[in-house]
Amino acid sequence: MCSTTNNPRPASSNLPYSISILVFFLLTFLFVTSLVDFTLGPERSWISFHSPPWARRVGFSRPFSRDGNEELERPSSVIGIAEPPLAPSMLNINKFEEQNSSTESPATDTAGVINTYTKLERLEAALAKARSSIREASKNNNMTSIQEDPDYVPRGPIYRNANTFHRSYLEMEKLFKIYVYEEGELPMFHTGPCRSIYSSEGRFIMEMEKGNFYRTRDPDEALVYFLPFSVVMMVQYLYVPGAHEYHAIGHTVADYVGVVSQRHPFWNRSLGADHFMLSCHDWGPHTTSYVPNLFKNSIRVLCNANTSEGFNPSKDASLPEINLKSGEITGLIGGPSPSKRPILAFFAGRLHGHIRYLLLQQWKEKDQDVQVYDTLPNGVPYESMLKKSRFCLCPSGYEVASPRLVEAIYAECVPVLISDGYVPPLSDVLNWKAFSVSVAVKDIPNLKTILMGISQSQYLRLHGRVKQVQRHFVINGTPKRFDIFHMIVHSIWLRRLNVLIQD
Repeated sequence: MCSTTNNPRPASSNLPYSISILVFFLLTFLFVTSLVDFTLGPERSWISFHSPPWARRVGFSRPFSRDGNEELERPSSVIGIAEPPLAPSMLNINKFEEQNSSTESPATDTAGVINTYTKLERLEAALAKARSSIREASKNNNMTSIQEDPDYVPRGPIYRNANTFHRSYLEMEKLFKIYVYEEGELPMFHTGPCRSIYSSEGRFIMEMEKGNFYRTRDPDEALVYFLPFSVVMMVQYLYVPGAHEYHAIGHTVADYVGVVSQRHPFWNRSLGADHFMLSCHDWGPHTTSYVPNLFKNSIRVLCNANTSEGFNPSKDASLPEINLKSGEITGLIGGPSPSKRPILAFFAGRLHGHIRYLLLQQWKEKDQDVQVYDTLPNGVPYESMLKKSRFCLCPSGYEVASPRLVEAIYAECVPVLISDGYVPPLSDVLNWKAFSVSVAVKDIPNLKTILMGISQSQYLRLHGRVKQVQRHFVINGTPKRFDIFHMIVHSIWLRRLNVLIQD
């Protein structure tokens, strides 16, 4: 039977032709795919067989994370101000961990784009690690810190949690950097009084200007920004004696914030939440009201730490009022043993506000055990009376702060706080009930009964703890670890830990 196809191609001649066609199409396919891969890049090519995007992250030699298994996470909010610092952990760290755990890591970007991290994001990542470390330390409720330290190991009931505080302090020393704005001229900026009742303001500004501790010249690596104006100096140069207003001072502060916000991006980035000011003058709090974001958002370090006047312990820090008449503490530190203190309680001070009026009215020169004076008799040194007394009365004046608090601690006299709305210094760290007595204003008539009701053993414990806490209130010519300068910085550090900032 014959085929109907004319001159069919032999089978042996069809094979080379088919192979040629197959090779042609294969080469064409490879050329097209290579062109697409080259054009879109390895992270976006739909046929890419390269490593996953998180393996190609730019900016870190390894993932910067709070622990070895956790990727760096971007904060989920521009500014997140936490609740007030909580004892004994001092920090509301849970809030941050919840935010971080619910935030998608940029490394899992489905678009496959290579991620780089800003300096701010790296700083926030470092703070996240610090929060985690401090939170872990807070689980130890022992009275003594387990952290190693060659200089001092916090211990005892004077601390809310000794281990938490110590861990936080060490993290601060490792990470905290402060940028001091250079705008502003002397004498109202970059300086302050160092020999007066406002010494704590002047000394702090002076130390920041020296730049030996915490200060950075690179604003991009700073965690907080210091507004170095002195309200005390502004009052001296701008206030007209007898005037009933001080708008010139408030307007000067507002103008200053306006200048730094125009020259630098940092104020507008956080609306002031990572900025701080410091003032020991009674007018300090009101002066900040001329800049709403300074009053509402910024860290205000104030001697006049009065909650009834807008002081917010969750973001503001209480500054101790220290009266250095000569600029030195020589002769002020220390006192006799409890057995050589014959006076039960002592106060001397002018009529200055409602609380002192009640105190003087009730007790002025009426009792040998509770010795209260508006003016001491001639020839009776004030410091010697402090050192002869078991308890030193520290009533508020027109404003809540009083230098008598630190004077009592220096003289190793148990301080008796009499005030309304006052937040004592370093309250995030220190347990004031362990080394002081608090008396309500309404109980001023019962002062002697209250103090006599404290047993000898209780008093001896209070006295010993006053001696222990003394180191945290001492002003040193050159700051020493754990002294008042470093403790003020630690208060600022805690408040910065309670803020999340994002570009």
